[in-house]
Amino acid sequence: MYIGVLPELNSNGLDCIVSYQNQIVIATKGHGDMHDLTEQVRRIVNSSGIQTGLANIFNVGSTAAVGTIEFEPGLEQDLPGILDKLIPPSRQYGHEQAWHDGNGHSHLQATLLGPSLTVPIAGGELVLGTWQQIFHLECDVRGRQRTVLVTVVGS
Repeated sequence: MYIGVLPELNSNGLDCIVSYQNQIVIATKGHGDMHDLTEQVRRIVNSSGIQTGLANIFNVGSTAAVGTIEFEPGLEQDLPGILDKLIPPSRQYGHEQAWHDGNGHSHLQATLLGPSLTVPIAGGELVLGTWQQIFHLECDVRGRQRTVLVTVVGS
């Protein structure tokens, strides 16, 4: 956990921008395994004490992704399914030719979705829609121990 303070001058005098950082550790089961991180991120934001700012959620690693979705069983199947149609497992990817590890599509799927997400904070709460949750998606072919770094910045 890291807490930092940067001074910022504004029209009201001296104010402070604070940063707070913590991590979420996830044990995934393999390709297509999704986790709802919303409550864990909400707890980190609450612990930060920040009322107005941004929360950045970042997956450490190149074969998993984070984003927002209505986290429900249908979409929990649909998202990995559509990614497998768009970028199917194959031995023809350049990554496969170089490494022969069976996860070229995993890297491409994770790159398409992206490793990070930024969510606004207002009144000390994440600004998310009613049916909008923060998810982590494992794109790799095997289960992994994942670290998701959450950095909260604001005042």
